[in-house]
Amino acid sequence: MRRYSYLLAVLLCSAPVFAQNSGPSASTAVDTAIDAAVNTAYLWRQAVGGAVIGRPTVQAQSVVMALDGGNIKAYSSSGRPLWNFSAKGRISPYVTRSREGTSYICRTNGVFIAVNRVGRELWRTNIGGALAGPVVLGWDGRVFIPVSKQISCYTASGNLLWVRQLEGALSAGPWLDQSGGILLALETGDVVCIDPYGAAIVRRLPSAPRILLSIGRPVSANAISPAPAILALYRDGGLQLINPSLPDAAPLDLPRLPSPPLAAASRGSNAAAALANGQLVLLSGLDGQILWTADTHVRAQQGKGENDAAVIYDERGIYVLSVSGAAGFTVDGNRRWFTTLKNASSIPAFDDEGVLYSGGTDWILYAWKLEDRALNRKRNLYGPAPEGSYGLPPSSLKVSLGFNDETQIRNKLETMRREILAGRVGENEREWLGYCMETAGGSLRQGAFSYNQPRTLIDSRILALQLLSRIGSREVIPWLARFFRSEQEPLVRAAIARAIGDIGVDPTGAAIQEFLAAITPENPAFDEQILVSVAAATGALCRFSGPPLFNIGARILVLLSNINQPSSVQRQARLELDTLGTADAGSN
Repeated sequence: MRRYSYLLAVLLCSAPVFAQNSGPSASTAVDTAIDAAVNTAYLWRQAVGGAVIGRPTVQAQSVVMALDGGNIKAYSSSGRPLWNFSAKGRISPYVTRSREGTSYICRTNGVFIAVNRVGRELWRTNIGGALAGPVVLGWDGRVFIPVSKQISCYTASGNLLWVRQLEGALSAGPWLDQSGGILLALETGDVVCIDPYGAAIVRRLPSAPRILLSIGRPVSANAISPAPAILALYRDGGLQLINPSLPDAAPLDLPRLPSPPLAAASRGSNAAAALANGQLVLLSGLDGQILWTADTHVRAQQGKGENDAAVIYDERGIYVLSVSGAAGFTVDGNRRWFTTLKNASSIPAFDDEGVLYSGGTDWILYAWKLEDRALNRKRNLYGPAPEGSYGLPPSSLKVSLGFNDETQIRNKLETMRREILAGRVGENEREWLGYCMETAGGSLRQGAFSYNQPRTLIDSRILALQLLSRIGSREVIPWLARFFRSEQEPLVRAAIARAIGDIGVDPTGAAIQEFLAAITPENPAFDEQILVSVAAATGALCRFSGPPLFNIGARILVLLSNINQPSSVQRQARLELDTLGTADAGSN
């Protein structure tokens, strides 16, 4: 992997002002606290060769940012330059990063690009126009992409699942809600709640809210968890609670905020909002009652970009970020620290380890260590685990396949294939996924395995796996890994490996461990087609998911490139090794 190096600019920059405070009562105004603050040295700084546009994004022990020249650059958490990707054109000021470290960017002409965690392009597509808001990632890595009057949803490997046209231009959002779908507001005043499969609930309001938050509702004993409510925050400080499951119910007016909201975030049934008057309020999202109020660094100033702000609300506390600085609070309202930024070009980023990253107008990226406590999340191979699951594949498959009628199976699969290739999966996703899984594993349903399966049935099973790979997500990988281990038909087993590679992610490393086990002397797979498919899938996983899989992946490919392997296997393994490059193993 080519390393990019830069001469550090010898520039003097005022360090941010930093102070700690025991709580809201310790200071009656932010200005008083600032006067008593002391300078704090940055953790590190790096020249980035351009002005940062949009908010940096932090993930996979690294920070990625978009620059005004059309590049995105990545640095490690210690400040080491990692990679530089040129989009070869102007880009929108949004960079969204997946758990695997994939960065999603878009040129202003509508070319949408996925870049892996070592700076190599994975796939691209044309979404028909510039981004109208940030890209949002679902629990399983699915990608929700907003354009002016359209939302589209892709798999993490770039396959279109559905497109939904909107009745008006996007005015705010989208945001991921607490059920794994998205919320957004339109200029028409419509509030739209779209589930992961493209089904939408639309509520017409008198005016467009500035912010929409997903608010959890309490669960009664022996009851199904109710759908989250929606808290609408208006530009004039108004609040309304919307029940999306009751389309005929009028929104409930809640007590007005003391000042217009700049940014907000929710956790459970509570919401934290940064206000234009410099206050942070924590309120009950179900009745609007303010639980506490504290002062922050943020003041809305006309024409100075002070309205650009963000709020993070997690188990550590509540954090307010803006182009003028950042502040951290406990969940009960005590201010831990604040810092002011003198020349930030965008909202800073705050990572799970307590480090603040800010791109300056002086073309320098700065990092400050502001908090010692790390976010304690459930983790797996790639870091924080997703907040929820869509339940894919379905836990109970009840699809009537008619295995005695191979023509019926083939016709059904061909109908699905046409719709899947056209990107018209939508609300059929769960049913079609179940059908593909049942078809692919059909021989197992009939009892003992037989090597005398009709070729037509084998072909249907392979087609089912190919279709599954186009609509499947990381939630399907554990099932495919187990299926690869148990399947005995060589052609089907090779197709399973290919399907895993096409999906591209392996969240726990289970699939690549199965590949390694299949080629070790204790349990060798001698079939040439299986070995070629394992080599191709291993290369795909390493390219998409990066270093967490690289050591095992490289070992598999080296073993398969051995002179004792069939020539076709050697060629595929060496091709994959060449495309990976040995330097990728050390990149973040």
